[in-house]
Formats: sequence, C-alpha cells, structure tokens
Amino acid sequence: MDTKIENMRENPLFLSNFTPKYAKMNETATYHTPVLLSESVDLLAIDPDGTYVDLTFGGGGHTRHILSKLSERGRLFSFDQDPDAKANCPDDPRFHFVESNFRFLRGALRYRGVEQVDGILADLGVSSHHFDCTERGFSFRGEAPLDMRMNYRNGRSAADIVNEADAETLTRIFGEWGEIDTPYKAANCIVRARAAAPILTTAQLVEAVAPCTPRKDESKFLTKLFQALRIEVNGEMEALKMALEQSLKMLRPGGRLSVISYHSLEDRLVKNFMRNGTFAAQAEKDFFGRSTTPWQLVTRKAVAPSAEEIARNPRSRSARLRAAEKL
Repeated sequence: MDTKIENMRENPLFLSNFTPKYAKMNETATYHTPVLLSESVDLLAIDPDGTYVDLTFGGGGHTRHILSKLSERGRLFSFDQDPDAKANCPDDPRFHFVESNFRFLRGALRYRGVEQVDGILADLGVSSHHFDCTERGFSFRGEAPLDMRMNYRNGRSAADIVNEADAETLTRIFGEWGEIDTPYKAANCIVRARAAAPILTTAQLVEAVAPCTPRKDESKFLTKLFQALRIEVNGEMEALKMALEQSLKMLRPGGRLSVISYHSLEDRLVKNFMRNGTFAAQAEKDFFGRSTTPWQLVTRKAVAPSAEEIARNPRSRSARLRAAEKL
C-alpha cells in the first residue's frame, strides 16, 4: 500500500477507524418521513393474521402502519443494518427487529422459524436521518467525514474508496452507479487531488471535483457523484438483487411484494424482476412461447407520490412504487 495512504489511517478523521458519536434525537425530531405510506401498505392486501416483512425499517413508519392492520395473531419482521434504527423499535409483541442487511432475508427468517410470509415491503434509498445526520457523510452540503456506510461498524467507507481506488475503478463507479456523463473526468480530478493530500471529508471531495463540476447543474452532478459512492460503499444493487430473489422464495402463493425505489437503477431492477422474474429486460419463455414469469403485476405502471405529498415531503418526489403478487 502507498505510504501516503498508510499514514493517513493515523488521521482521526479517516473513516476506517472512525466510530461516530451520534447525538440522540430529541422527542420532536423526525428520523424519516415514510413515503407513499398508505399506498405501499395497501398494495400488500394485509391479512390481519398473516406474517409480513419490512425490509427497510428506518424510522418505523411503514412498520407501524402494517402493525395497525394486524390482529393479535399477526407477525411482522423488520430489517435494518443501521444500529441507530433500533431506537425506533415499537414495544409490540407482534414486532420482531432483525439487525441485518436485507440481503440475508431468507436465512434470517428461517433462523427464526419462518418458512413463508404473506407480504414483503421495501422502501429503498436513504432515510432522512442519514442525510440530516451530517456525521454520516451522505450529503454534499456542509462538511463531514466521508463515510456513507449504512452500518458504520462494518466495511469500507467512501474515504477508503476515494483514496485507494485507481482511476479506472472510480470511472466505473461514477459511470455505472451515478450515470455521470463523463465519469473519467471526475475520477481524474480525484486522483490528482489526493496526490497532494488525502480526501477525508465531504467538502474536500466537492473541492476535488470542482474543476469538472458543471456550473448550471452543480447540485445534480454532485447528487449523482455521492449516490454512486454510496451505492458502491454499501453494495446496494447486489443486496437488492439478492433480496428480490429471496422474496420470491419466501412469499407464499398469493403473497405480495411492494417496493418503493428512488432512482432509475433501482426501479429498473424492480420493474424487470416483477414483470419477468429475472433482471433481464425480456421474460423467459417456455417451448410454446409463453412467459414463465412467477409474478402477476398488481401495478401496471409505477405509482408516484401525489402533488400534496411532494409539497409536504419534497424528498418523496423521485419515489416510484411497484407491486406484484406471486403466482
């Protein structure tokens, strides 16, 4: 490893050794405002005595809404890999918190004696808490350690990737996950900047890519750049694929999957999987040319937030909801 990179690990801001000390939220603070709350839960067609899964617990908004529709015999398992989320757990005997990435959906449920469920909900993306808690490094506004890990106890941080990945790898990340038009320019800017000094904070990253940041679309460009790093840090697309595949195995026939996505990469995966049972754009067909999809679409088109919801919660504007029923 380069001597400069090795020495920077001694810096207290370097995220591989950084354990954030987050301030406790006050009673009036909002961890996350649930998006498409009624729509996403209604599409599950809740059986009051059924067993359900919330793959993205977060602030617990969707979880509480599902619980409100369950009888005493109903059960709900909610996943979240972020230790901060545990503070939001409801005191309810029907509720079971699973501190885990949802990529381990099937194994975690079978470990708890659950072989099939009646419905699965996922509200993908980043919670308001992650953006608003500056120490997490998800936002390009302000200055914070360059972290971006959903689970800050594990894995490589954004600082690790920015300072260690070569230009080719950075180009792939920005092009594939951020869909930036000229990803190689951002990669080269970062390589040049880190040659002078390590890039340890969000503000330093913004400064590093300033030479290639378009003035008219600065916010859009930085949003894509930070999105790309976040997806890479957390392995989000791989985790989503794994969760979708396992959802098909865990749902009983007639069980439903309801998913809210926030960018085209997520939505494309969800759409293809619900339509075709695979991540390919075209469905597999049998000998007679009939589609072999294991799903029946509940939503023909993605459901978008209403104008009222967007006005109330601007962060919901990019949300798209899709649902399907297992045949």
